[in-house]
Amino acid sequence: MRITLIAILTLTAVSAHAQHSWTVQQCMQYAVEHNHEVKRTELELDNYMANRTGAIGRYLPKVDMGIGAQYNFGRTIDPETNIYTDVSTFNNGYSLSASFPFFDGFNRLHALKAAKASVLMGHHALRQKQNQIALNVLQAFVNVAYYDGLVKMAGEKMEETTLLLRQTRLLEELGRKSAADVAQVESQQAEANYELTHQQNLLASAILELKKSMAYPMGDTIRCEIPILSTDNFHAGNKIFPNSEQYIPTLGNNPELLASHYQMKASKHEWHQSRASLFPSLSLSAGLNTTYFHTLHSNGGQSFRDQIKNNMGEYVGATLSIPLFNRLQTITSIRKAKNNYQIARENYEQKQLELEKLAREAWQDWQGNLKQTEQMLKKVEADSLTYHLTRRQFEEGLSTAIDLHTTSSQLLKSKATLLQCQLMAMVKEQLVRYYNGQTIWTE
Repeated sequence: MRITLIAILTLTAVSAHAQHSWTVQQCMQYAVEHNHEVKRTELELDNYMANRTGAIGRYLPKVDMGIGAQYNFGRTIDPETNIYTDVSTFNNGYSLSASFPFFDGFNRLHALKAAKASVLMGHHALRQKQNQIALNVLQAFVNVAYYDGLVKMAGEKMEETTLLLRQTRLLEELGRKSAADVAQVESQQAEANYELTHQQNLLASAILELKKSMAYPMGDTIRCEIPILSTDNFHAGNKIFPNSEQYIPTLGNNPELLASHYQMKASKHEWHQSRASLFPSLSLSAGLNTTYFHTLHSNGGQSFRDQIKNNMGEYVGATLSIPLFNRLQTITSIRKAKNNYQIARENYEQKQLELEKLAREAWQDWQGNLKQTEQMLKKVEADSLTYHLTRRQFEEGLSTAIDLHTTSSQLLKSKATLLQCQLMAMVKEQLVRYYNGQTIWTE
């Protein structure tokens, strides 16, 4: 009984998991957490943070400790008498030293500033990658929603043609329709069946593309919760500006532009860091050392403790390094670093222009899709009325099957175009939010 109960609970949990419907926000959240490109960007950000830690550590003194041991046999110099001897000896030395770069031409300062700018660049690059993956998933989800809508339309069309075929055969038996009319309706039913199968295949391909964008297991089943597209949301037209030319995008918070900005700042500090090699550098050092000596196979000599104490030596020092000539390597490094900074600045200015252009295009496309949606709503209503009138006339013998097929195809095409306009308006709205620096997925 216990085993049976566990099996039932397990099957129930698996069934509930399989029946879970994914919203577009859940799909984007899953993709952001599991996408391989996002994970690589996170590791790159961790490298930038490690470089910043290393740049901070350069402000700390360097401390070294050394221990050495030497066994001498054969002819060697006795350190106590400073004369040659043939006895075996053992030498042991200890040292502790510390050094601190007092002045390095502000090399460490610019290295730290460059590292901090790189960390900020990494943060915004990660945000940009997350948003880009979310947009890809949104587009894939919209494709699934589009083909799902087409499958439903094709299914409704299949049911209508099946019912129409039954009515036409019945009218043929009554003598009101000819065999040619029945053949025409049978042809329409076969076409509707083909279209249903075709749209189902396209839907299956769209689901596979969505799984790929999400990094979702291909073998697992996923069900998408298709949003209900209310017509009330598409009557607004131009909500803010009547003319798209008056729209001014706010790109100050766009992660892609911010990443390019901090890349330029990091390159600038790296250029200043390379120029620090032209200045003299001053470093301070201090330390102590001691030794222990013992002649093997001899009971004489001072003890280890006495020798360590008596042989103790301390030192302090300062080193001034003045660069004179290093085969033009410094000049070459400065020149390359300056060019890299100018390249980063050009990239930033170009990115700013590109994003402003894309933001305005997204806004214009969004407003255009809203207007097209309003127009297609009216067209669907008109085509639907035309189809129903034509079907009524066909049943009364006042129109042919070809006329009915034409109006039916026109209505199906209008519904598909309306669905496309509604879904594209959703995508373009999210693009406008993205270019204005807003997060398009729920964290």
